[in-house]
This record gives sequence, C-alpha cells and structure tokens, in this order.
Amino acid sequence: MKKRRLHNLFIFLVFSFLFLPIIILVIYSFNSSSMNTLFEHFTLDWYKNLFNNRDLIDAFTNTLLVASVSTIISTIIGTISAYGLYKYNFPLKNLVNWLIYIPIVIPEIVLGISLLSIYTLMKLELSLFTIILAHICFSIPFVIVSVRSTLSKEISVLEEAAKDLGANNYIIFRKIILPIIYPAMISGATLAFTLSLDDVVISYFTAGPGSNTLPLYIYSMIKTGITPDVNALTTLMILLVFTILISITIYQSHKIRKAII
Repeated sequence: MKKRRLHNLFIFLVFSFLFLPIIILVIYSFNSSSMNTLFEHFTLDWYKNLFNNRDLIDAFTNTLLVASVSTIISTIIGTISAYGLYKYNFPLKNLVNWLIYIPIVIPEIVLGISLLSIYTLMKLELSLFTIILAHICFSIPFVIVSVRSTLSKEISVLEEAAKDLGANNYIIFRKIILPIIYPAMISGATLAFTLSLDDVVISYFTAGPGSNTLPLYIYSMIKTGITPDVNALTTLMILLVFTILISITIYQSHKIRKAII
C-alpha cells in the first residue's frame, strides 16, 4: 500500500512539473496587471488587446507560414528519401544513412551558423524564404527516420505479390506502400511542424529584417518583460491543440467502435 502511494505521488510530481508552468501561463493571461509577478484581478482585456497588437499578430502569421510550408516540403522530400533508401542500393548508402542523423544530433547553434555561412556565400538576402529553407533542412531527417521505421522486408513480399497480380508501380505505391507509411508520414509531419513552430536558435541566425517569427518576438521581449497579450495568444494556441487532440481521440474511438460493431 505504501509503495503504491509513493508511486502515485511520483506520477503526480512528474505531471505537476510538466503542466504547472502551462497552467500558470493560462492563469496569468487573465491577470489585470501588466506584470507577470502578481495576480491582481480577473480580466479579458488582454484577449481584446491581442488582436490590436499588429507586431504580435504578424509574428504569429509568419510562424504559421514558415511552419506550414516547411512541413509540407520536408514531408514530401523526407518520404521520397526514406522510400528510396529502403528500396534501392547504391554506393555509399551506409554513409548516407549515417549522415541523416547529423542534423538531429548536432547543436542547433552549429546548424544555424552553418546555414548563415552558406547564405552569405550564396549572397542570399535573409528573409522568410531563408528561414523556410533552414527549417526544411532540419525537418527532413525527422521525417526520414519516422517513415523508415515502418518500412520492412514484409513490404517487399507484398510488392512482389502485387506485381504477380499485374499491378504497376503506381498502384503498388498507392494501394500498398502509402497506407503503410501514412501514419509515419503524419507523425513526421507533426514533429516537423512542432519543431518549426517553436524554433528560436536557427531562426535567429537565418531571419532578416521584417521576417520576425513568434519565438523571436517573444525572445526579444525577455529583457523588457513579456506582456500578458502574449500569454493570451499562447493560451489560445494551447486551447486549439487540446481541441485537435480531443477531436482525434473521439474520431478514433468512434472508428474503433464502428469496426467492432
């Protein structure tokens, strides 16, 4: 009994450590004080002021644009690369398999400085375009690793069976390969979108004038103090994420129930 209580206490402390900062952020989005040090009175004014803060809205819009474009492109390239590495043998294939993990394991500041150096050599003007290229660069390996985890020797057997039945390469990919790797593609895309959404270091080195993103905007406010309208925006983002997760859970539960019936 005592062991069980300690186990429950440990779980409670872990979840408190994870979610307490988020709960505090949500609470302070309703704080009438402009300082995030003391809660005074409940108010919704910061949610009204949020939409009048043009710089904050522009930074958030830029973040969504960068994350969406980089996720779509990196998911397409990463999926094709993963399937190509699984399907074909070529010289230095093992080396390529090893090099894929370098953007994942190296510090972001190293990748950011490297990309800035390349942009300087290519004489590319820093803008949202250079941020998108940078985010594609570090997102592709995550998609490749995610998709490759679903590709196995059993798929080759299915491909051979489909060829024996007269299916061409397009039908094999659409009817066999794509349904198998689709969950991994969604997983990789979600990871790429999340990493792009909150990236600070790489965006800092590759952003130009007028290409501010939300993480960079918040980072620039650290010395002067983060205003509660930022808390209001992040609260809305949290609410959106929870809504999506709940909707997916309900949909999957309904799908499983329907399959059982």
